[in-house]
Amino acid sequence: MPPTSAVSRRPAPLRRAAGVLALAALPLTGCSPSSPPAGGDHPTAPATAPHGVRLPAADAVFDYQIGGPYPPARDVRVVSRDRTAPPAAGRYNVCYVNAFQAQPGDEATRWWTQHHPGLLLRGRDGEPVIDEDWNEPLLDISTAAKREELLGVVGPWIDGCAKAGFDAVEPDNLDSYQRSDGLLSEDDALAFAALLTRRAHDRGLAAAQKNTSDLLPERRRTGFDFAVTEECARYQECADYADAYGNRVFDIEYRRQDFATACRTWGDRLSFVLRDRDVGRPGDPGYVHAAC
Repeated sequence: MPPTSAVSRRPAPLRRAAGVLALAALPLTGCSPSSPPAGGDHPTAPATAPHGVRLPAADAVFDYQIGGPYPPARDVRVVSRDRTAPPAAGRYNVCYVNAFQAQPGDEATRWWTQHHPGLLLRGRDGEPVIDEDWNEPLLDISTAAKREELLGVVGPWIDGCAKAGFDAVEPDNLDSYQRSDGLLSEDDALAFAALLTRRAHDRGLAAAQKNTSDLLPERRRTGFDFAVTEECARYQECADYADAYGNRVFDIEYRRQDFATACRTWGDRLSFVLRDRDVGRPGDPGYVHAAC
C-alpha cells in the first residue's frame, strides 16, 4: 500500500473551482446573491438513496476530523475521518480518501513509481505533474484503461472503508483536472468519479461530492449522493450545492467571518462547522472548532 498518514490531506487556501477567485475579491454578504429558498425537507433521520445506500440526516450537526480522530461532541451526528482512522461510534461516518492525487512526499512518489509508474500523470517534460499547494503528484485518469487500473488501487481503499464500518466515502481532489496543465479533462474526472461512486454503492456506501461546483450539473452521471464542501460561504457556492443536494450539504469554513455568514444565511438548512486549516485535534496548537 502507498504511504499514508492520519493527516492525509489539509485544505489548501486557494483550491477553488475555476473563476471563483475573482468572486473572492467581492464583498461577501451571504452564501449566495439571494436568500435561501423557502421550504425544503428537514428529515430527523437518515434517508435511503434510490440505489439503497443510507444517506446522512439533512441539516445534521457535522464535524470534520480528517486531521486525526477525537471524541465528537454529544450533538454531532455526522463525522468525516481519514480512511486510516476508525469510525466514530454511534455517528454517521464519512471516510476520506485521497482518490485523484498521490500523497505528498518522496516516499509516496517512489511507491507509485515502483508499483504503478503509468498512473502518475506526467507532463510534456516527462516529469510528474504536481499540485504545488500540497506537493502531491496528480494521478493519470486520462484514458479508460488508466482509470480501471487506478480503480484497482483506490477501489480496495473504498472496500476498506466499508469493512471498517463507515457509512459513506468522500473522494478528494475531484478538481485535480483543473491543475493538470490541460492534460486531464472534465470528462476524465467525471468518468473516474462514476467508477468510484459505483464501487462505493456496490459496497453499501453512499458517496459525497467533494467541492468542484463546476461539476454539479453532471451529478446524475457521477452518482454522488450528497456533498462535503469547503468554504461554500466564502466563495458564494452554498446555493449551488443546495440546489443539487437539498439539505444534505456538509460544509467546512476556515474563517470566522465566513462561518458567521454561513450560520446566519443557511444555518437552518445546511450543516456548517468552523475548523482550523490544519484540521487539528483538541490540544493541538491553533485548534478551532464551532458548529451552528
